[in-house]
Amino acid sequence: MRIHLSPSLALAALITAAVPLSAQQTIKPRPEDTEVWEPEPMVVTPSATCTAPPSDAIVLFDGKNLDEWVSVADKSPAKWIVEDGVLTVNKKAGNIETKRTFKNYQLHIEWKIPENITGSGQARGNSGVFLASTGPGDAGYELQVLDAYRNKTYVNGMAGSLYKQAIPLANPSRKPGEWQTYDVVWTAPVFNTDGSVKTSAYATVFFNSVLVENHFELKGETLYIGKPSYKPYTTAPIKLQAHGDPSAPISFRNIWVRELP
Repeated sequence: MRIHLSPSLALAALITAAVPLSAQQTIKPRPEDTEVWEPEPMVVTPSATCTAPPSDAIVLFDGKNLDEWVSVADKSPAKWIVEDGVLTVNKKAGNIETKRTFKNYQLHIEWKIPENITGSGQARGNSGVFLASTGPGDAGYELQVLDAYRNKTYVNGMAGSLYKQAIPLANPSRKPGEWQTYDVVWTAPVFNTDGSVKTSAYATVFFNSVLVENHFELKGETLYIGKPSYKPYTTAPIKLQAHGDPSAPISFRNIWVRELP
């Protein structure tokens, strides 16, 4: 049976038949389709050595003074020892923390175990970098500082560990008497209005330029005894620990932080 179409229907059928070819011609991907031009990232001038602070860093210790630090116990000026560009722990003075508080950031800090260190295990140059010090009575979130050069201890408490939670992926420790470096990316936990956890805390750690923690998801504060849990906070200072072990005190230098969006 022959079907006769009106002129208007015949034209519509012709257009419909032509669409696939036309569409193929117009949707051909171009490089420009996946190019993003704005907004442009902020220009940051790197240091010549990659250990000195970049142009947008907040310098927490440059070898001159402790103006950026206070005692954790009473918020009085920090009383650790500054000499020859180096900050050395004063165990009698207790822990110190930054005057400023932070949320998400990049941290650079260098530390040294004394060459004449004595003791073993956790009693050998023990200290800690607390990535968020949430209160004098709270555990906070500790990146362990300890002599890990031929010094056996529990592996979730050795240098490079997120204390009692994350075992480092490698042990790149240098000998006592040599400077060591931590470069950290800290993503703070986020809490709902009722105090429940919306997103966990994460930490990435490079130890002497070796990746030892790869975007590790923390289960809460790093406790010495018991299972970790979260306590709500918004921003927090960075704390350095004056550990009570009997070994010689460790030293720090070249501490800076970059706040992240």
